[in-house]
Amino acid sequence: MRRRRDPTRNDPWVPAIGVRELMVTVLTPAVPGRGFPRMPQLTPGAAGMFTVLGPLIRPHLPREGVDWAATLTHARLGAPPLPDGRRPVLLYSPGGGDSRAMGSSLAIELASYGWTVVTVDHPGDASEVEFPETRPGRRRVRETALRPDLDAATFRTMVDTRVADLRFVLDALGLERVGLYGHSAGGTAVAQALHEDRRVAAAAVLEGYLDLMDGTLLPVARDGVDRPVLLAGTDGFRDDRLDRSWAALLAHGGPVVRRHLDDSDHWVFTDYAAVVPQLQKAGLMTAEGRADMVGTIAPGTSVPAVRRLLRTFFARHLPPRPVVAPGREGRSPRVSQ
Repeated sequence: MRRRRDPTRNDPWVPAIGVRELMVTVLTPAVPGRGFPRMPQLTPGAAGMFTVLGPLIRPHLPREGVDWAATLTHARLGAPPLPDGRRPVLLYSPGGGDSRAMGSSLAIELASYGWTVVTVDHPGDASEVEFPETRPGRRRVRETALRPDLDAATFRTMVDTRVADLRFVLDALGLERVGLYGHSAGGTAVAQALHEDRRVAAAAVLEGYLDLMDGTLLPVARDGVDRPVLLAGTDGFRDDRLDRSWAALLAHGGPVVRRHLDDSDHWVFTDYAAVVPQLQKAGLMTAEGRADMVGTIAPGTSVPAVRRLLRTFFARHLPPRPVVAPGREGRSPRVSQ
């Protein structure tokens, strides 16, 4: 994990911090090996905070009975990257109230196919973010400033801040010609970032509105785009506002495609697609709660479908470097953080 500070901006949620801080995780194809520890989905401090905040932000999640610190991903901490040069980069922006950790599975999948993937937290917006240390104005684990009664002004601040965060990461890491993908508010942000920044070659919008809460279209929907955009949605979350803002972008023509997943709902694009059915099976979540979060679709269907959708889109517009891991031909390699 890496921390980045933007001294040119103050934090919009807690001005006492004095600068805008971000936490990112960088995932790359790595040399196979079992000598490196598996990366946890949540850091210990973040897991402790999420145990409390998770059910408040996502009311269907259980208030007890889950050890959120115990989930391990398939990434290997500190594993040496494959020695075959620089790879195309994808950046991920999570949904409003979610941390980058809830997009781990898809990010690791994309990295295993040859992209370098950078997952970005948006502190103050994300449910919780653990930093290496404290600083004046914030604790080591920073919790969200969002509240359930989200208003139009707050949503506008979210979008503007996220776009600026993504562009700052491009600056800080010296990136050119990247792909962006984002879920919900993250999808809104990556679409608008493509509109504002020529370094973005393609963007995948995973069920993000392309307008503000008062119905004002964002410039990306009002003006159209000249680079590829994927609009991916579900039948469970679809509403008039989403249809109107997406239709405005599609009406311009150009390299924009719309896809949707049946029998699914909003959080099927995140790690909840696999986690929530397990919680239901364990008796920690109702069938209604599962359907409201990820739909009735089986994770054995939804998870591969979402992965394939993103891989296909970015392979067409930002092809990855082939992955060749010694002794592991035909299998996905480990990933380093």
